[in-house]
Amino acid sequence: MDFPAVPAPLDPREQPILERLLRTRDALLLLKQDKSSYIKSRDVLPLYEEVVAEVEKLNAVRKGKDRRMAHNRLDYVLDDCFQLISLLFLTVGRNNEAPAVYSLATTVQRLLDHLEEAGFYSSKDLISITKTLAHMNETLDRCREAYSPALITLLESRLEKCRLLLERLQGGLAKLSPELASTHETLVSILRSTAAVNTRSKFSSSEVNNFRNQLKTIQEKTKDGVFVDADGLPLPGEQVDVKLLLERCWIWTEIVLERQGKVDERFEEQYERLIDIRNQLDRLAVTQAWSLRETDLFGYQRKLDRIDEGRVNGNFVDTEGNPADIHAQRTLLYLIRRSYGYIYSLLISSEPVSEALLPVFNQLQTLRKCLLEVQESGGVSNSRELYPYSMKLNSIDNMRVDGKFYVGSDIPEGQGSVNALLAECYDIVWELRAAVDDEDRTAAAAA
Repeated sequence: MDFPAVPAPLDPREQPILERLLRTRDALLLLKQDKSSYIKSRDVLPLYEEVVAEVEKLNAVRKGKDRRMAHNRLDYVLDDCFQLISLLFLTVGRNNEAPAVYSLATTVQRLLDHLEEAGFYSSKDLISITKTLAHMNETLDRCREAYSPALITLLESRLEKCRLLLERLQGGLAKLSPELASTHETLVSILRSTAAVNTRSKFSSSEVNNFRNQLKTIQEKTKDGVFVDADGLPLPGEQVDVKLLLERCWIWTEIVLERQGKVDERFEEQYERLIDIRNQLDRLAVTQAWSLRETDLFGYQRKLDRIDEGRVNGNFVDTEGNPADIHAQRTLLYLIRRSYGYIYSLLISSEPVSEALLPVFNQLQTLRKCLLEVQESGGVSNSRELYPYSMKLNSIDNMRVDGKFYVGSDIPEGQGSVNALLAECYDIVWELRAAVDDEDRTAAAAA
């Protein structure tokens, strides 16, 4: 799990802190791996307290030292502990509390770093992250008094880095006029779609050629290398970035067609590992509601982090230290970025419900979706058609004791979310039944 190049702590006062954190990390990993029972808040909170106590000791040891000094093994183990605690908070349904923010904040920072490094991105990439950052800041403000100042300061520092990165990226897009922004977004999509075709098990030349046809259409909108409007006048805004992106698309599609999805054999092992991670995360994204335990993401995060951190000056290198060619470099980076994107999507779609209540919550989600579809398609012709829905709702309602869902003797987190969803389903059934009754009364009056 530890990156082999990470040095041990130089300050002897940090060594006992490292040893205690290693024991705590082992306990967190055991809790994560135990699938025999549901994880409970009381299992997580003592371990969180242990980590915070060590952070406070570490802050005292490092007081006055340069915060920019290179990370040692202690920093990496501490990051593991916070990542695990964050994912455990999500697993028990405490999504809207400060510790749960950590994992999402680190993932957002990775995504923003990669967007800046890549040099191409669209407004759609930034809209979701902007909302997520705002939500995380709201969570910190709300939880400021409830959690350790050491944790709040750490999270604020992470979010501030993300905010500055986001502002730089937004500034880059602000230079584009609306017409150029639309073309820019299309080019970003073509570049990514080409990379996706490049990593499929069966390479499709026809798809890449279709992208090249789109590039020809865009190229035809230029005059002497300048993008112009319908009257032939140069479009306002920064044209250099769009022209460079267009050129990059031409080069990339040409390289991909030439290589036919075959990566340099020196980097095949890294490629296969990243393909496997990407595919597993893709499957999780499809079956998330029924199969995801948020702590499962820790393993994927760590594998990706270590591959990402293994680059030298931004380049993937072989066993002899030679850098990858442009095809292998871009292919591996695409897979890393795509995988981080999946993790981000899975984290932001995590429901504030304990895994113990997820089976009930998921059933209600499915029931709500079915009822909304019935409502949108014109409702039911008679009340009898609502019996299956009513019976299912009643069977779920009967699971409650004094308005609460129990699992054994425990009252899992997320009661409010499940009860609100149950009430919403009842409301939709009532509206559907009322609509049928109104029609019956209208028909009776007409007769």
